[in-house]
Amino acid sequence: MSKPADSLRFNFGPQDKPSLEAQDLSPRVNFNLSHSHGLAVYAFALGREVGVDVELIRPEFTGDDIAERYFSPRELAELRALSRDLRAEGFFNCWTRKEAYVKARGEGLQIPLKDFDVSLIPGEPPVLESSDGSRWSLRSFEPAPRYVAAVVAEGKDWQLRRWEWLP
Repeated sequence: MSKPADSLRFNFGPQDKPSLEAQDLSPRVNFNLSHSHGLAVYAFALGREVGVDVELIRPEFTGDDIAERYFSPRELAELRALSRDLRAEGFFNCWTRKEAYVKARGEGLQIPLKDFDVSLIPGEPPVLESSDGSRWSLRSFEPAPRYVAAVVAEGKDWQLRRWEWLP
């Protein structure tokens, strides 16, 4: 169904997650966005919640204080076990995966980040373990050199499709 752009209205959830107001849209279009150091990533999903996060991998950023404060004990152990040359990528894998999950749920930091686990080891498949983990699927990707990103969406029956827009 085609709609003029000026007819679209936005709603905001309890933690200000934006959504399109339902206007005879079936299935409903959900979306999320993230940006980091000049790169933006948008996620769109039909009839399911979705969250996305992207980060530039910055080797000079150690993130030790953040990891100790927000990562689960298992994630912290995995991060510390990584070689120094993989640690920054591992940190940002973990961070983007956690952020995408929290954003998909639309509850913001009401969800303690230590209360669920994500995998972070570079080159290994992304994994999400949470009390409602059977409801969600996690995908990770590299949207550009030196960037990592993650998408979390409801259900298991979806696939990640990517498009790149160049001005």
